[in-house]
Amino acid sequence: MRYVDVGGVRLSAVGVGCWQFGTKDWGYGDTYAKETAAAIVHRALALGINLFDTAEAYGFGVSERILGRALEGHRDEAFIASKIMPVVPLSAVVQQRAIASADRLGVRTIDLYQLHWPNPLVPLSKTMPGMARLQRTGLIRHVGVSNYSLLRWRAAEEALGGPVLSNQVKYNLVQRQPEAELVPWAQANDRLIIAYSPLAQGLLSTRYDADHRPGGVRQNNSLFLPDNLALAGDVFRALRAIADAHGARPSQVALAWLIRRPNVVVIPGASSVEQLEANAEAADLELTEDEDARLTAASDAFAPTTGLAAAPKLVRSRLGR
Repeated sequence: MRYVDVGGVRLSAVGVGCWQFGTKDWGYGDTYAKETAAAIVHRALALGINLFDTAEAYGFGVSERILGRALEGHRDEAFIASKIMPVVPLSAVVQQRAIASADRLGVRTIDLYQLHWPNPLVPLSKTMPGMARLQRTGLIRHVGVSNYSLLRWRAAEEALGGPVLSNQVKYNLVQRQPEAELVPWAQANDRLIIAYSPLAQGLLSTRYDADHRPGGVRQNNSLFLPDNLALAGDVFRALRAIADAHGARPSQVALAWLIRRPNVVVIPGASSVEQLEANAEAADLELTEDEDARLTAASDAFAPTTGLAAAPKLVRSRLGR
């Protein structure tokens, strides 16, 4: 397992995203929540993975409870990250919600406590004093943010009066917006980028095409529109060719490409222990400079329809038209 040393902490380059643990959005069923999720956590620890990311919003706290139970007896082996949904994130509210998350997790200290999204109506000067107090009392070790621009990330640090260790953002081979400002700033300032959706919700597994599209929550992801899947052909071919050269899977190549970037860790989810093991193996997959360049070039050429422009197509797709 490869590790990343940032801000005084040592984290596995591949972590475990626990969104699936507490929600029905993915359609994994009760057996997953009751048995598979815990098995994933235990196997991850055995493989040297120490980063586990959850949030109070995942299943309305169910994910935190599942993770906490799975880590019983293994607390010292794990770096636990959770997130507060910033609804009225005033200092007193932040403190109350952190206590509730720690209780669900069954821990005295949360290693990384993150603001899940910006709240444009509540200034950071009203939020960060609560985070600072949580640090002083030892309930949290590090403060993080998620889905923040660089300007707002730096403003969060100023309001906290200390380092905001990390910014958790959507980042993968075909969604590379963080490279413009966030990744360079993190690299220059001993900060961390936590890449969520590092496989673009499974797009980079190369399993899907216009005739074989995923269901569930991914039906709302414009990347899985038939036109976009067709446009991704060059990316898929590059991933498959490089995977074949290494005896690996395309998804492992996509993860390996991402964690080649300094100060970047990934938190893919896993539907099974087998998928968790495959994700972990990506940390030891060494791509060449030429392979990296080929993937980057294929990504540069990929121009999917997203955002508001994709909305009509998503509606028609859901209606079967």
